[in-house]
Amino acid sequence: MNIALLEQAKARVPSVPVLVNMVSMRFRQLNEGMRPLVKPFPEEDRLDLVLREIAEGKLQSEYDFDAFARDKKGN
Repeated sequence: MNIALLEQAKARVPSVPVLVNMVSMRFRQLNEGMRPLVKPFPEEDRLDLVLREIAEGKLQSEYDFDAFARDKKGN
């Protein structure tokens, strides 16, 4: 895993649990045959490819932090 790509992806998605879920889902999609959103480099690991997609803004996450806060207050 390329640490620089990880840091760039974390800059785009600051929530680590959300980033982990994004990477996991996208990795699974690529394994199932979906096409990458960026051109793969020769010998590039799929994990690095997913991190690069996120770092370049090709994948985004929508998360309603207000709803999350309301759920936490209600419990």
